[in-house]
Amino acid sequence: MSSWKEMEVSHFPLENSARKGEDVTHCNDSVAGKEPRKGCPSCVTLLANWKCLVNENSNNETALSSISRECRETLGIAPARMEEGDQRVIINIAGLRFETKLRTLNEFPETLLGDPLKRMAYFDSMRNEYFFDRNRPSFDGILYYYQSGGKIRRPANVPIDVFADEITFYQLGNEAMDQFREDEGFIKEAEIPLPSNEYYKQFWLLFEYPESSNAARGMALVSVLVIIISILIFCIETLPEFREEKDFQLSKDGKNFTEKVEVPNTFTDPFFVIETACIIWFSFELAVRFVVCPSKSKFFQNLLNIIDIVSIIPYFVTLITELNHESEPVGQQNMSLAILRIIRLVRVFRIFKLSRHSTGLQILGQTLKASMRELGLLIFFLFIGVILFSSAVYFAEADEPKSQFTSIPDGFWWAVVTMTTVGYGDMCPMTVGGKIVGTLCAIAGVLTIALPVPVIVSNFNYFYHRETENEEKQCLAVEPENGQLASLVKVGSDASLNKNEGTYTHDPAKNGKS
Repeated sequence: MSSWKEMEVSHFPLENSARKGEDVTHCNDSVAGKEPRKGCPSCVTLLANWKCLVNENSNNETALSSISRECRETLGIAPARMEEGDQRVIINIAGLRFETKLRTLNEFPETLLGDPLKRMAYFDSMRNEYFFDRNRPSFDGILYYYQSGGKIRRPANVPIDVFADEITFYQLGNEAMDQFREDEGFIKEAEIPLPSNEYYKQFWLLFEYPESSNAARGMALVSVLVIIISILIFCIETLPEFREEKDFQLSKDGKNFTEKVEVPNTFTDPFFVIETACIIWFSFELAVRFVVCPSKSKFFQNLLNIIDIVSIIPYFVTLITELNHESEPVGQQNMSLAILRIIRLVRVFRIFKLSRHSTGLQILGQTLKASMRELGLLIFFLFIGVILFSSAVYFAEADEPKSQFTSIPDGFWWAVVTMTTVGYGDMCPMTVGGKIVGTLCAIAGVLTIALPVPVIVSNFNYFYHRETENEEKQCLAVEPENGQLASLVKVGSDASLNKNEGTYTHDPAKNGKS
């Protein structure tokens, strides 16, 4: 069997074959004397061509180009011009290179990579690539967004907050962010309903959303001041030097006796005058919001609006009671005063009106609402503990003559105070058995209260961070985009990023680093 150098080369003439002293002839396919088969070369021919090219030096470049050209002619492939969309783009993410087509990026022209002007700020002309000093694993999800036509998927090894920052940096838009948050299980923010009438809309924003304008902030400040004044008046008027008491003749079990009852001089009392001014403002504010609200039925379903209504009812009840006070007999006057005293207690709920203007109170309310199941479990565990330990301490102290636990219901108060670790000391066990029960009660109370607390704290952190993100979005929304874009337009390898107060700006002092 002859060596591979002695094999004849067919189909392609090699220019340096004469230098080697080898004859270039057509090979017989298998049997000598037969005509060679026309068409594609045999496997032996291809092997001979390949080994010849491997053993030759750089002078075979002409032969290689000839082989490539003749292959295209044989297969009927014409050289085609590469279209602009088929051009490849190299993206360097902190040293890790990604390659994609320009057409893929151009599908989303509003994004950082899809806009030629925006991405040009990160172009490295020396290496002919775009350089971003960003998180490497996150770019797998970013590039998939372009390749899939708008589907955002977070890589499993990337934290949620890091990938959210990358979505913001590459300017994928609010739709991509909403899709990402929905896939991660975040609750989608409900759209704010607004009145269709333009005048109603302005008044609704003025009274309902303090962050909408400076005038709305001023209106909210006035409302907060009026609420604080009303609460202070409610507290100060109970001081002894401001109270006026009268003697009333009362009868009980056939016996007559005199009792001093607090009777305020309603119409001449300065506290009543100030309270009237506050109620006028509350009523005006409530009436305007009701008239301009987008939905009258949903207006009464809002807890804050219900609090506003309840907070002004005691004033009108007091006013009606005072108008009918003189014409009523003594017995009915006493009943009216008792009802009035209870109704006036409702004024203390006016402090919840501050939750309309306090983000902290709103977060607390949302946390309690989301933690109702955990709070229910806490109350249920306390109920079981109170019944168990009050019964145990009663039977442990049964033989003690000076025991304060005369019955199981008397031990309820002691069990609640002990389990909540308050410990007033008004009731305490005296026997050894009672003290052992008290020790177990205190330990069980600590464990009972501590178990649901982490879940409640987790809910609070969730609502707090969500509110913080909303405030950051509102701050970023008012920033002019033209100023940010102008600071990023620069071509060259010295493009860099400097994170300054939550926005990304171009820093020409650095050279290709961020």
